[in-house]
Amino acid sequence: MAQDIRQGLSRQGVDRRQLIGAGLLLTLGVGTPMELWRRRADGESGSADAGQRALAERLCDLVVPSTDTPGAIAAKVPDWLLLALSHGQAGTAAQPDGPYAIARSVGSATPMGLTWLDAVGRQLTVLAKGDFVSLPPRVQHDLLARIDAEAFAPGGENHAWHKIKDLILTGYYTSEIGGSQELRYELVPGRWEPDIPIGPHSRAFSSDWTAVDFG
Repeated sequence: MAQDIRQGLSRQGVDRRQLIGAGLLLTLGVGTPMELWRRRADGESGSADAGQRALAERLCDLVVPSTDTPGAIAAKVPDWLLLALSHGQAGTAAQPDGPYAIARSVGSATPMGLTWLDAVGRQLTVLAKGDFVSLPPRVQHDLLARIDAEAFAPGGENHAWHKIKDLILTGYYTSEIGGSQELRYELVPGRWEPDIPIGPHSRAFSSDWTAVDFG
């Protein structure tokens, strides 16, 4: 079961059901995460350049690596993430805050959402004292863990990494792989069982909405 940065980097993490519920409530711009997956299937790829795509791939792999279930790369989450940012999902249509955010120039063709990814990249570059993407995975993990602790501390809701990580997890758990292999999916439930034993390795059901708080 894939874990790592999803749960390990931040002790302020959100559980899987909350992530799924939040994902289905991303109704800005193009609508739900499933609409973004449909657009990707239709060939839409977003507006990222090669550097942004390379960074997105490393971040997705660090957050949801492949273990006994396929990770974010296999699930094509980097493509989904860049498409979501190109459409300004999850509040990324606004200018990011913080010392690593640079205002988009007037007339720029770069979607505002991608400036959130750029802000994360700048902070990682400062911490890495060079090119983050070319570093060994263990070093990348440790540097990202420092940013994660900062972003998920109280008051860090508008930190650029907070937004990017939320989108990575939303993309993964609404993908076919995340919903059917990392989570368990049962289209037609069986008999009613009011008391089911749950162990430390039990997987949540992607088709179970009884515990989702839709606010």
